[in-house]
Amino acid sequence: MPRAEEAGRQLSSVRYSAMAERDSSQIHKIVAGLLVQDNRVLLGHRSASKEWFPAVWDLPGGHIEDGETPGEALQRELREELGIDVADPGEACLARLVTDSYVLTVWLISEWTGTPNNASPIEHDEIAWFEKWQLTSIDLADQNYEAMIADVLA
Repeated sequence: MPRAEEAGRQLSSVRYSAMAERDSSQIHKIVAGLLVQDNRVLLGHRSASKEWFPAVWDLPGGHIEDGETPGEALQRELREELGIDVADPGEACLARLVTDSYVLTVWLISEWTGTPNNASPIEHDEIAWFEKWQLTSIDLADQNYEAMIADVLA
């Protein structure tokens, strides 16, 4: 799948309940963590072989599996991708980005156990910490990330 802006999709922060009118089996439910430390954010560079959003910088996270709550999915994804453990993030998310094909729920994560590392090189070919000023010089998976991250780092 190409990047959202290349596909002509406009993302917006809307409540998930607004998706109820659509066939929910066709909507991918995705979770992500915006990890912040020392006024920097951790992003993963998606492998060029990825079907969705290849070769761009993205928030760590992934699909919610059957039987998982969004919080459980986030905990599993961050453990698999970064080798860290986080507390259940609860219901209060930072943002929801909605397109015709997915709903991405993002939580602000400022505490974790372990040291983030690239524990899943098949997902990301590298991970790196970025300051706000660096975001304009990298390709992000979503056009809304820059403003969302800038608000968090303000």
